[in-house]
Amino acid sequence: MRVAIFDFDGTLYSKETFQLMMDHLKTHPTHSSRYRQFYRAIMPPYIGSKLKLVSVQKMRERSVQAYLAALKSFTKQEMESYFKEMADKMHADFNPKVVERLKNHVDKGDYVMLVSGAFTPLLHSVTAELPIETIIGTEIPYADSILDHQAKINHIQGPMKTKKIHETLAGKEIDWANSFAYGDSHSDLPVLELVGHPVAVQPESRLRTVAEQRKWEII
Repeated sequence: MRVAIFDFDGTLYSKETFQLMMDHLKTHPTHSSRYRQFYRAIMPPYIGSKLKLVSVQKMRERSVQAYLAALKSFTKQEMESYFKEMADKMHADFNPKVVERLKNHVDKGDYVMLVSGAFTPLLHSVTAELPIETIIGTEIPYADSILDHQAKINHIQGPMKTKKIHETLAGKEIDWANSFAYGDSHSDLPVLELVGHPVAVQPESRLRTVAEQRKWEII
């Protein structure tokens, strides 16, 4: 079985999800008052990362956790509705070349996966019309259908992506040499290196350097 693994931010979606999430909360007609709490919570790790006292990975993890904390008391239904509002704004910013590649992989019978650090309900909502077999994202914890904002989340980034990919495909015989992966950043390297056909999509400079040195396809 061949797989085709797609990153989301900067790849399938041409922008950054977290920036959209920040803007959505800041301007929300009902929940904008929660933005101040969120902003106060993310500033220490953000400044720490700029001073190289906090790793980028840890900063992102804390920021995602802070976002959920700002949404405390949300029910699962409210959370899904909130993310659908965001999803409705995102379709115009999909990368048409990558969407076409995704559909071509489906037509060829490849097993298509989306792997991202974005929250799972947002990924499901925004890609509802795309033929994706499996979505791996950051799960939101609930207790009795209410957001459990104090529960530690497993933010899907870095090595966690490859771990989740292998867990999902456990027991399946994968033709890695003829499989594809699409990503835009240097942090996507572990996933891109899993396959015989890595594709750099609008790559940031460090990934572009690697892609050019290794003669990978660049979109």
